[in-house]
Parts: sequence; C-alpha cells; structure tokens
Amino acid sequence: MQEMVSCGENASGTVKNTELFENCPIPKAVLRLALPTIISQIILVVYNMADTFFIGLSGSDAKLTAATICMPAFMILSAIANLFGIGGASVISRALGKNKMEKARGAASFAFWGCLSVVICYACLVYFLRDPILNALGGRDPFVHAYASTYLLWAVVIGGTVTSLNSLFGHLIRSEGRALHAGVGIVLGGVLNMAFDPLFMFVILPRGQEVLGAAIATFLSNLIATVYFLVVLWRHRKQSVLRLAPSRAMFGKSIVAGVLLTGLPACLMTLFENISYAVLDNLMSGYGIDYQAGVGVAKKINMLAHSIVRGMSQGVLPLIAYNYAKKNLKRMNHTLYLSALSSITIATVCMAVSMIFSNGLVSLFIKSGSDAVVFGGRFLKILALGAPFSAWAYAVISYFQATKRSMRSFVLAIMRKGVLDIPLMFLLDLRLPVYGIVWATPIADIACAVAALVLFLVFRTAMRRKYGTTPSDGTSLSNGTTSSATSLSFDGSASSDTVLPSDGGKTAILSPHSLSADS
Repeated sequence: MQEMVSCGENASGTVKNTELFENCPIPKAVLRLALPTIISQIILVVYNMADTFFIGLSGSDAKLTAATICMPAFMILSAIANLFGIGGASVISRALGKNKMEKARGAASFAFWGCLSVVICYACLVYFLRDPILNALGGRDPFVHAYASTYLLWAVVIGGTVTSLNSLFGHLIRSEGRALHAGVGIVLGGVLNMAFDPLFMFVILPRGQEVLGAAIATFLSNLIATVYFLVVLWRHRKQSVLRLAPSRAMFGKSIVAGVLLTGLPACLMTLFENISYAVLDNLMSGYGIDYQAGVGVAKKINMLAHSIVRGMSQGVLPLIAYNYAKKNLKRMNHTLYLSALSSITIATVCMAVSMIFSNGLVSLFIKSGSDAVVFGGRFLKILALGAPFSAWAYAVISYFQATKRSMRSFVLAIMRKGVLDIPLMFLLDLRLPVYGIVWATPIADIACAVAALVLFLVFRTAMRRKYGTTPSDGTSLSNGTTSSATSLSFDGSASSDTVLPSDGGKTAILSPHSLSADS
C-alpha cells in the first residue's frame, strides 16, 4: 500500500505528486506517466484509421482520398493545442517543482485562452478559404473536392474548437501528475469516434454520405471528451492548480514567453509535418488517385509507430521538467535514457511489422484488387524505415523542451519536417518519380536523428570538460547546505549558481543548466 501511495497521487490528493516526480523508481514513474499518454495517442491513430477503414468500405477511392487530404488541415488543430498545451504543461511542471503555485495557475489560464482564441481564428480562416486550401492539399479532382469540403466544414470549422481543447486539457492535466485522467479523456474521444463512425455512416445518414458521417462522428466524440475534461477540472478544483478564469497573472512575461517558446517547437513540428504531408499529397495528385489513396493509407499506418514514441516523449516531459526545476540532473537524464531506449525498441518492432506485412496492412483499408494496394505497400516499406530514427529525435526534442532549451528543440523540429524533407521531395521526384517523393521522409528522419545525437553529445562533452564527469553521474553536494557553484549551460557558457537542497536538506544536486541565457 505504501508503494502505491508513493508512486501515485499522495493520500491527500494534492496536485503536486512530489513522490511520483522525486522518489518513485524511474521505470515506475515513466510507466505511470507515459503509459496513459501512449495509449491515448494510439487511440487517436486507431480512430483515424477507423475513419479510413469505414470510408474504404464504400469502395470509393475518391472518398478515401478526400478524407486523407483533409488530414493536414485537421492536424493543424493539434499543432495549436501543442503550442499551448505542451508549453503550458512544461511551465506548470517547473512552477510546481519550485512551489510557485500562482505562476502555475497563470500558465494554465494563458494556455486555455490562448488556445481557444487561436483555434477560433483558424476555423474562420478555413471556412472562408476552403476551396483554395483543398486545391493546395491535392483536392483538384471535382469528386474529391466535394467530399473533402464537407469533411473540412464539420471536422475543422464546426468541430475545431473542441478538438483542440480536448488535446489541450490532456496536456495540462498531465502536467500535475494526473496522467490517468488525461489518458481516459483522450481514450474516451477515440472510442466514441470508432463507435459513432459506423452509426452515422451506415445507419443514420443515407448511402453516399460516408465522408459526412465520419466528420460528424469526429466532432461529437471530441465534444463529449472535452465535456469530460471540464467535469474533471470542476471536481478537482480545490486540489488542482489548473484555472481557466482569466487573470492578470496569466500575462506575466515569464508565463507568456515560457509557454510560447517551449510549445513552439512542438507546434512547428506538427505544423511542418502537415505542410509536408500536404506537399506530398499535392505532388502525388499529379500521378492519379490510386497513388494518392495508396500513400494516404501508408501514412496513416506509419503514424502508429510515431504516435507511440510521441506519447512516450510527451508523457515523461513533466517528469523531466520537474526534476530540471529541482536540479536533480541524474534523475532527469536517466528518464531521457529509459524513455528513448523504450521508444526506439518499439519503433523498430513497428518498422519490422510494416516491412513484412506491408501489402496485408494496406489491404485492410483499400478494396482488394485495386492498384492502390500495391502502391500503398511499397510506400509503407519506405516510410517505415524512418521510425527508429524519429523515435530518438522525438525524445531529444521533448528533453530540450522540458529543460527550456527552446532553440535546440526548434531547430530539430523544423529540420525533421520542413527544412529537409520538402526540398528533398521536389529534388528526388525529378530523379526517381513517385517513389522519390516518399523517400524524402525517412532520409529527413535519419538526418534529424544524427543532428539530435550531435547536440546531445556536445552537451555531454562540455559537462565532461568542465566537471570531469558526465551529466548522468549527477555531481552533488553532500553536506546539505546551500552553496555557490559554477554552472554550464547547453550553450557552453559558464554562469554562477546558488544550488539549493532539493530533498529536504539532505543532498543538493548540482544543475548544469541553471541561470543560462535561455533559462
């Protein structure tokens, strides 16, 4: 019983969960925080696959392509949620680690109102520019365009607000250690979507309205999940630091800058990822619907591995951020190593499965006998090669977000999606038509993983040169007193730091990040 309390919420139900963040064995802490997030991310992909599966039952490649090309516009809602959700979660966790409750409350308020305002503006933009947006996404075929316009209206314009808030609340609730509540909300939305899909597509709406049915199912499921999160916030309002009411505190310079700078890399990663997919769809549309349908399904199947590693990195972010604030460097880095190793292992398994059963997986979503199955299988084999490399990149990007190294996180994010892969699509398409477009993705994943490793090793080398040890060894002061020390930031610049005991005065862990230029 004691172990259960020490590795979860404490007996009084307070929000800090200090035992989980500080003393719970790292494997158990990672499991408790990451497992609900991984499951929720898998559910998100599965219900996206469910849309594809049920629409595929109509036997229309035009309808399947319509739902596929809308995904970049739909996933921008996730980019907005990541900007304020991951940024807000990191600021909240660090504030809790320093017992700055008012700052944590202000960060939650700013994240909520910022997300709500931006997503409303985005929904209005999509409504007025639907036609040019769909044409840019590869919806030039008249049948594809008509179906896609309907999906965009219901899933993004009408349902965009609740979709973003659903994801936002998951991040914020997880920031104070309530990973289970966060996971339940995300899973609830996914399960309801899978249940609503066949109901609206084949029972309630007339034949031929499958795309509309999928869009309505997505909207309603996210609406119900958002209501669930609001109920959770209301029931735990006395213990939680999460506040939605606007206040002056939410506009504090450290809050606004902290949320936006920390969340920007995650936002840009999602944004550029979807711009990349839009460019891919646009280039592929020139070769025909069979190619578009094939690559669309291949992308969704490949998303499973990415969802798992993304869930892992997002799940452990509060743990890393909290221990960064507490200056417990050893625990912070061990969390990175464990989560990264787990992510790479899982991604490698997913890659092997995709390589071996590529055609069989694609045929689950596309009617057998279609040329799209053959193309989709080939595309899936290519895309799957990048999974293990992107797993390491995700882990390092999340690590830099948690430790307030925004610039490094930003560079890696735009390198993986945007800076490298989009130019490569155009260049490789000239040398290797069709397949060169797809090869750009794993090549960019590999390059980003190498860059992430270099940035991390540069940091380790700087620490070894300065202290004669590695960050994971955890240089500490054992006399339990406050002392002055010299610290080295990621940039390699030295600074003076007063190191405070982080465990009740027993031991103070020396931080290599304190008082650096961007902390």
